[in-house]
Amino acid sequence: MNHNTPLSPRPLSHLAETHRRVLTTAQLRAHGVSAAKTTEQCRADGPWQQFLPGVFLLHPGPPTSEERLHAVLMYAARGPVPQPAGVPAQPTARQPRRPVPADVMITGLAALTLHGFAAAPALPALEKIDVLVPRLRRLRSAGCARVRRTAELPAPEMVTGLPVAPVPRALADAVAGLRDAAVVQRLLTEAVRGGHCEPAAVVRELSRQRLLNRPHVVDAVDSLLAESRSIAEDRLYRMVAEHGLPDPVWNVDLRLPGGPHLGGLDAYWPDEAVALELDTRAPRQNDDALWTEYARKRELLERLGITVVHVTPKKLRDAPAQQATVIRTALMAAADRDPAVYVVVLPR
Repeated sequence: MNHNTPLSPRPLSHLAETHRRVLTTAQLRAHGVSAAKTTEQCRADGPWQQFLPGVFLLHPGPPTSEERLHAVLMYAARGPVPQPAGVPAQPTARQPRRPVPADVMITGLAALTLHGFAAAPALPALEKIDVLVPRLRRLRSAGCARVRRTAELPAPEMVTGLPVAPVPRALADAVAGLRDAAVVQRLLTEAVRGGHCEPAAVVRELSRQRLLNRPHVVDAVDSLLAESRSIAEDRLYRMVAEHGLPDPVWNVDLRLPGGPHLGGLDAYWPDEAVALELDTRAPRQNDDALWTEYARKRELLERLGITVVHVTPKKLRDAPAQQATVIRTALMAAADRDPAVYVVVLPR
């Protein structure tokens, strides 16, 4: 008997090709295969094999990467799930058992590979595949399936038909198991440079998992934020040129004549007294102090009659025309405002 042999009078044609070769105990039973028959088929020289507890490969050879992913998801779906009040514990005709619940998803390095990260290992090279499940699910890691629990599940993204954790969460789960600083830095850099996500989302997840107390992670985050600022500055220069805005003076410090330093700016239009600052803040341990300083500078400049425009890297990436309109509006409104206090503009 091989994996193409019908299991019972009920056909398997309604299942995907991979699912036809990877089935759980419950799925086999639904097709008329008893536990004794399954055991017989999984004998040492038999045509099947038990790959994970309760999950079987219907062929004797090694699994493909796709089969491993499906098997891990099926294994994770087997754990008992807490039922809301009024919901039957067992599936009914109106509540069919789904092969993979919405609260089970691939995460970690395997997820990054599926998201297309060049710095992540190829799937066959991964000894473990991380799978994210609810915190209360009673399930242990087994074989190639490494179970990661969380109290707050993100919404999965479907990649090649598989539920996969969003990049920030997958990246944090991957970093949690890595000690190689160079690998961590490559992954974080690719996340931003490749346009997979914004730095703030990455740092937020790293902070949530309490990874910012690891020196090699902190160093990688500093490089990530520097990379993000460099990319944002390039987008800012391009936006000003492509949308016909008047040239500002770039990267300057403002001071009152003979007085205190007012703060640094990414761009400043002296004739209109319009200042632009890139908001590249990310959630960090001392973010409250940083935000206080950030707000203090804005309030001080506006008291002096200087209009402050804040632009985020995400807005520059997703809506540069809209940001150009905001700046143009501020420049045009200068004629209707009282003149700003005279300030000294110095290169930064």
